[in-house]
Amino acid sequence: MWRWLNDNFEEAVCAGMLLFMATLAFLNILTRYFTNFSLAFSEEIEVSLLVYLTMLGTAAGFKRGIHLGLVFLAARFPRRAQRWLQMGSAALACGLFLALLWFSVRQIQDEIAMRTTSEALAIPQWWYTLGLPLGSIIIVARVVQATRRALSEGTPA
Repeated sequence: MWRWLNDNFEEAVCAGMLLFMATLAFLNILTRYFTNFSLAFSEEIEVSLLVYLTMLGTAAGFKRGIHLGLVFLAARFPRRAQRWLQMGSAALACGLFLALLWFSVRQIQDEIAMRTTSEALAIPQWWYTLGLPLGSIIIVARVVQATRRALSEGTPA
């Protein structure tokens, strides 16, 4: 069970979110078609869930080693240089997402201090923004995991 969760966490959560978003969009279409009214809040929820979906999808890509990379270029280097390129690439990716983590936490602090709420549902805006730091943490963990696996196996991540 734990191994399955480790291997499929991001994909399972993304699938659940996509199912929820598709259902909500379909209900909005039906409501608009039969009543000429719209479920205006549904767009807010769907757009906000895209933040979570994007971050988890990025983590899944790093975990599986299917992100866009410079594999074509790196493959032309000797094995030793490939290891250094792998570690450099991982360091840059981690640096990017740690910076995103830092700035998104600062943004959440500002949203809490200013009591910013969403327009349609008046939900605290930081609930939506929380996807950025949480996703950044998961992404950094998956980058480290994929890099360790690739370096131990001798394959590019």
